[in-house]
Amino acid sequence: MAKEPIDTSSISFTALYTGHCWAANGLSAEPFRTRLGAFYYHSLSPFEAVGKKLFGGNIRTFLLQRHHLIDHLVRNAIEQEGVTQVLEIACGLTPRGYRFTREYPQLDYLEADLPDMAERKEKLLAELPDRSDRLRVMPINAFAEEGELSVEHVAGTLDPEKPVLVITEGLVNYFDLETISGFWKHMRSVLQRFPKAIYLTDNYPLYHDHPFYRTMTVLRRMLGSVSRSRVTFHFGSDDEATEYMQGLGYDAVRVHNPRDYYDRLPIPHSRGNPFVRIIEARVV
Repeated sequence: MAKEPIDTSSISFTALYTGHCWAANGLSAEPFRTRLGAFYYHSLSPFEAVGKKLFGGNIRTFLLQRHHLIDHLVRNAIEQEGVTQVLEIACGLTPRGYRFTREYPQLDYLEADLPDMAERKEKLLAELPDRSDRLRVMPINAFAEEGELSVEHVAGTLDPEKPVLVITEGLVNYFDLETISGFWKHMRSVLQRFPKAIYLTDNYPLYHDHPFYRTMTVLRRMLGSVSRSRVTFHFGSDDEATEYMQGLGYDAVRVHNPRDYYDRLPIPHSRGNPFVRIIEARVV
């Protein structure tokens, strides 16, 4: 990992966009509706409509697929595996912590993001009269190796005697594979301190023979330009993703395809194979 923390501040555009996406689809609370997020959301609506018609799916489709699927996996971990503490890194304006601490009063939920976003999230949560006192917000830089912004420091505020579930949603594809691999290795070493740990992340495998391969590469460049980041598709198949994460030392890895959950979750369908996946990597 680099000695100097990597600057991730340019991702705030997508944090605002996705935050409004959750709100617009009934997954969030009113304070999470921001003016700038609404501007981004409605400005892209014509392009989203074209994408839906031409390709059978668009950015909003993939956002909702991944969000509902992560919710489902978190809920299973709480109800079936006794998880009582969750850390969500690069939380942005996600409503998940707010919703889940209301649904599960025993749950400790720690949201973490860059200092400016963490401060903004704390102010928004303060507007909610039914916010749980078990929902906390802390600043973090996912690539800091030491100090108060490091993963070690933030994770160190959790109970090391209890299982933990860690989420990164909408983060990893803004970094090339070498860079994000450093984070994944670092995360694995932190998770080893807990009796059981589950890590969930979204990812976008780009099949080289996919009929929309060229379209997705164009969209990658467009999104990277808007967010001032290097958007990267890391894997060419689900098996490749599984093998790679196992090679980093994760004990058990499973890749979830939204298509396998169409009959169980209220998620939009893609025409053909969805582009988004949820990687579930365990440390036991």
